[in-house]
Amino acid sequence: MDFKGRTALVTGASSGIGAAFTRELAARGCQVVLVARREQRLTELAAEIENRYARPAHVVVADLSLPTAPAAVHAATEKLGLHIDILVNNAGFATYGPFDTIDPDREHAMVMVNAAAVVDLTHHYLPGMLTEGGGAVINVSSVAAFQAVPFQAVYAASKAFVEAFSESLWAEYRARGIRIVACCPSATDTEYFQVLGNDDEARMGPKRPPEGVVRDTLRALERNRPHVVIGYPWKLVALVPRVVPRATMARFGERIMRPNRHPGSQRRQDVPPSR
Repeated sequence: MDFKGRTALVTGASSGIGAAFTRELAARGCQVVLVARREQRLTELAAEIENRYARPAHVVVADLSLPTAPAAVHAATEKLGLHIDILVNNAGFATYGPFDTIDPDREHAMVMVNAAAVVDLTHHYLPGMLTEGGGAVINVSSVAAFQAVPFQAVYAASKAFVEAFSESLWAEYRARGIRIVACCPSATDTEYFQVLGNDDEARMGPKRPPEGVVRDTLRALERNRPHVVIGYPWKLVALVPRVVPRATMARFGERIMRPNRHPGSQRRQDVPPSR
């Protein structure tokens, strides 16, 4: 896949996997549009991109938990006169804890960012890709998409949605010049874990660098695969629910993910936007 001269829009670009996607796509010849809530971080990264890679980098500040945000992002790129060839739906966050202790507004915002914004932005940019005869959509899902994840119930459900959505679109548009891939990373070294408080509680194994996640995802995109599971032994773990009863997997997940002070704890952990 030739990235030179293309324009890529990356959500959640202020840190983690989103920042790594931005740098890698710029290094491969794309001009980039950086979308996130934190304007200062976006501005700093845009300056780095322009100085290091001599590529245009545009900043669009948006809170994708708001229902009007995807349309506002699209209007901003239209105003800049940009045609988006590559859409990277990376923005996302998670919550952790017993479902009844988590702020419902926080969970609703997570669904908006992790799922609704992915659909809305794809609706805005996919038609233009079809008009131009080609393009790519990269949706960042998770290994959590393949099984129930107790104490992260809504997060896992949102990522299962992204996985199914991506594979469906891949089947619809693979013969029309559009490449679509769901990136399903295991634990990655990002801000995701910083507010979680204790990495050992999640028991997700060693964290991979976000740059490796990006390279593996772009390799899968170039091979026109519908999804890629990143990190061993998670490639095998993702296959287990196909042969093990789902109830068994859910009970196992509850033991793995159970907070140290559960039951009876009122502790609540919200994980910030990142991956």
